[in-house]
Amino acid sequence: MLDIKLSVLDQSPVHDGKDDKYGLEDTLKLAQLCDELGYHRYMLAEHHNSPGYASSCPEVMVNSVANVTKNIRVGSGGVMLNNHNTFKVAETFNMLCALHGDRIDLGIGRASGANYQTAQALHANNTQDYPEKAYELIGYLNENLPSNHQFSDLVLTPSGVKAPPVYFLGSSDGSAKLAGILGGGFILALFIGTHERSNAIINEYKNNFRVTNVMKEPKAILAVACIVAQTKEEAKYIASTHTYWKLQAFTRYERDDLISPKDLEDVINNLSPSDKRYYDETMNTMILGTPKECKEEIIELAKIYDVDEVMIVNVTYSFNDRIQTYKLLAKEFNLKTTKE
Repeated sequence: MLDIKLSVLDQSPVHDGKDDKYGLEDTLKLAQLCDELGYHRYMLAEHHNSPGYASSCPEVMVNSVANVTKNIRVGSGGVMLNNHNTFKVAETFNMLCALHGDRIDLGIGRASGANYQTAQALHANNTQDYPEKAYELIGYLNENLPSNHQFSDLVLTPSGVKAPPVYFLGSSDGSAKLAGILGGGFILALFIGTHERSNAIINEYKNNFRVTNVMKEPKAILAVACIVAQTKEEAKYIASTHTYWKLQAFTRYERDDLISPKDLEDVINNLSPSDKRYYDETMNTMILGTPKECKEEIIELAKIYDVDEVMIVNVTYSFNDRIQTYKLLAKEFNLKTTKE
């Protein structure tokens, strides 16, 4: 049977109607649990001015999660590079590697993680495009910018630190070739959008991959939305929270706090035909069901896309429901826990 590593992409949702800051506390609790359960990697997302999500600074959360865990790899999923100065990002993750050794990953993306107005504020005075920034960032980390680059003589502080692997996040084929050419890893985010994504995207990444000092061979990962429960019906009920949030955000351009499944029952039953279609399409992109059903679907996707690592994204109203998914998956996949 295919040997699959399970990992986590944490968007730091705000659970149970609590204040935003408790979403960060729940992230730390979940990271500790997933470390104990035997998950391979834990990545932290970046969202700005987004009700329902607590973390705008994945670099801060990477340090916090690394401080409370022991074995799991920790990284950003991702730093939205167009929002940031590349040298500062390189410095930050160089320092994280100095503090935490070979457990740190740097995931980057081209989206803003924000609505239009907030993106405008974040991108003020930004004149570089994403491929240029990605190239420059990797050059800083590996200290191999071309000699004619205006900042080629800069050295990261502290010096002598091994650079982290860089992973490019993409929801289509936009970043696949770039990730390969620059010698990074590639994470295909199937949980974003409802459009079809074929395995040709992963193949394009692998075919364009160039070896670097940090990454000797291509590393492709799938990121999927998954909720595990005792029945498929229960999983779909729990998933209504995130599905409706996406409906609001991407068809009505309204970003609200997460709403409980109970409070959504009448709302969903009274959706317009077009909203209901989008709602159903969005839910159909998620892996929902019993532990056995979800494991089978995860393994099938891993085979289709030819990957050996799948990253689980899980946004729920109840923190307990979220914890349950990771516990049930770990047991079904027979992950090796640190308490054994």
